[in-house]
Amino acid sequence: MNFSMTEDQQAFAELAEQFAAKSLAPYAAEWDANGYFPKEMFKQAGELGFMGLYTNPDFGGLGLPRLDAAIIFEKLAYGDTSATAFMTIHNMVAWMIGEFAKREVAEKYVPDMITGEKLGSYCLTEPNAGSDAASLKTKAVKNGDHYLLTGQKMFISGAGATDVLVVMARTSDNGAKGISAFIVDANAEGVSYGKNEHKMGWKNQPTAAVHFSNVKVPVENLLGEEGQGFTFAMKGLDGGRINIGTCAVGTAQAALDRAVQYVGERSQFGKTLNQFQSVQFKLADMLTELVAARQMVRLAAYHLDNGSPDATTYCAMAKRLATDISFEVANQALQLHGGYGYLQEYPLERHVRDLRVHQILEGTNEVMRMITARNMMEDGALARLQ
Repeated sequence: MNFSMTEDQQAFAELAEQFAAKSLAPYAAEWDANGYFPKEMFKQAGELGFMGLYTNPDFGGLGLPRLDAAIIFEKLAYGDTSATAFMTIHNMVAWMIGEFAKREVAEKYVPDMITGEKLGSYCLTEPNAGSDAASLKTKAVKNGDHYLLTGQKMFISGAGATDVLVVMARTSDNGAKGISAFIVDANAEGVSYGKNEHKMGWKNQPTAAVHFSNVKVPVENLLGEEGQGFTFAMKGLDGGRINIGTCAVGTAQAALDRAVQYVGERSQFGKTLNQFQSVQFKLADMLTELVAARQMVRLAAYHLDNGSPDATTYCAMAKRLATDISFEVANQALQLHGGYGYLQEYPLERHVRDLRVHQILEGTNEVMRMITARNMMEDGALARLQ
């Protein structure tokens, strides 16, 4: 088993690291403070391929494995968690359209998405359908050459500032098998948006409710066939959990690096903080746990890339472990800064605020435990999951 990065992976990682240092990190605090959604930066990211990392190459995407994408997103998140997290959502939307849309429809949407010219939002969660996504109520009723879409989505990243929506809606009452997926123009007649939510973190991307009132959706904008939407959603979530986990790791690495620098500069009781054994032990634990989280995320990506029957379980375990550990690493990094860590002049409080939601979205960490526990009880599962 080879844990070294390939030459291509190393090259992409270095490119992402350079982009993060130049185009993300210098502006992250300002974007956070002002709630600024950096559309021009997404176009710059698109020029480097970051807006279509694993999108179908037939439509201009890079078609990279999820492992390669995870490495790149980690490096980008080192510069700005929230902006990178939106890139991962956009990537999922572009991938879903490129993978499951009719060719002529994909050709209409995907090329502009991978350049960052058009941005995408993913509409699954509803006011009464969060962790229990299969209970969603948004309906799509076929009416001649179009569907009429009615319902409401909640907590949608980018809502009101994006151009393309992938919407999960019910086309029959047959439980999860009655859910279908549609491409909807974000500014179509009948689409409206709620207020931009005032969030603890992720402040540089808008989050709002999306309302659909008899929105006409052309029949060709159906992804796959009727009833396949929930399957597509679950495939999207497997990758999304890797994405959110790797963004957490990248942010925690930034927090750890800052903490190591700070304790080497700050003096108390006649010596720098890094000379105290308690500080050394804390840093050692932070590094050890962060390396473990990173390897777990990449292991899950490996299983997803190789079509493992246990990929969903690995993605759930990785998301739970990586986001819990990363939040704790950032929180401990803030603690090592003392009162300075609590100030907005330092990035630690932003890292902590941004990372907290990673334990909630793409399925709460309680749901990740539920998925893992359910799957590990299957006959032979434990032997495969070792």
